[in-house]
Amino acid sequence: MKKPIGFLFPGQGAQFVGMGKDLIEQSPAARAVYEKADATLGYSISKICFEGPETELTRTLYAQTGILVTSLAALAALREKIPELEPSLVAGLSLGEFTALTASGAISFEDALKLVQIRAEAMESAAKNNPGTMASVMGLDVEQCRIVAQEAGCEVANLNTPDQTVLSGTLAAIEKACKIAEAKGAKRAMPLKVGGAFHSSLMSDAKARLEAALAKTSVQKPRCSFIPNVTAQTVSDPEMIRSLLAKQLTSSVQWVRTMAVAKESGIATYLEIGPGKVLKGLARKCQPELEVLCFGGMADFKTLEPLALPAKS
Repeated sequence: MKKPIGFLFPGQGAQFVGMGKDLIEQSPAARAVYEKADATLGYSISKICFEGPETELTRTLYAQTGILVTSLAALAALREKIPELEPSLVAGLSLGEFTALTASGAISFEDALKLVQIRAEAMESAAKNNPGTMASVMGLDVEQCRIVAQEAGCEVANLNTPDQTVLSGTLAAIEKACKIAEAKGAKRAMPLKVGGAFHSSLMSDAKARLEAALAKTSVQKPRCSFIPNVTAQTVSDPEMIRSLLAKQLTSSVQWVRTMAVAKESGIATYLEIGPGKVLKGLARKCQPELEVLCFGGMADFKTLEPLALPAKS
């Protein structure tokens, strides 16, 4: 039996103008994904992905839908060449959870696209009504970052690696947090170019809108193990998945623990599917013994050749 493999899917911030262009040019399966997305959304997300402008693609609304569609187009191109390729485990960073659940058969492509559009619109709206931002803190551990957040009046948003934590809150709180973190010995504490205070209580309005949409969406039991961001514990119950997808907007992304659970599963090889190579970098710092290969474009097939690609265990 071939060894099992896990799929990892990126979140907002992985986007870049031109992503997916070679997929649509060389893979009929990937082209069909973009065409279906354009028809479902009622506008050309493919054009925004391929041509930008960057100011549009960086917007939460287009970044989220664009990354979801590009990641699923990459997966379609992969499966077109390797039809037997099925994951034994899936996980995604923030937005990437929706891609992971689509890949696992828990949510249909059309439903995932509609949910992500609603999620992105709701997050943009919440950010407008409750302005805020996020900051990356390097060189302090999680407990030190929790103290920084408490003193500054902000919240812990992403536990990305043992020494990289993202904080989220009002503009004033994040500015204060960066100063406190540096005073406590952080190597770096810098505000991020994001559209709002994601994964914090300032997203409560967005959470309510997403909950309402999820209540009307069909969610099936995933065909493989799924690790959600909120708990970093595998879950298969559709109602629990619905609840966690909504809670994610106001909760910390437990990526360090997600990578630990991935390792504990016994699966040693992972494919990061979609634009960028952020998750490979995070995995290297969280669980360096895991092998993470990246597939975001047709040229990446070359890097997969040495691997005897596995089927589902």
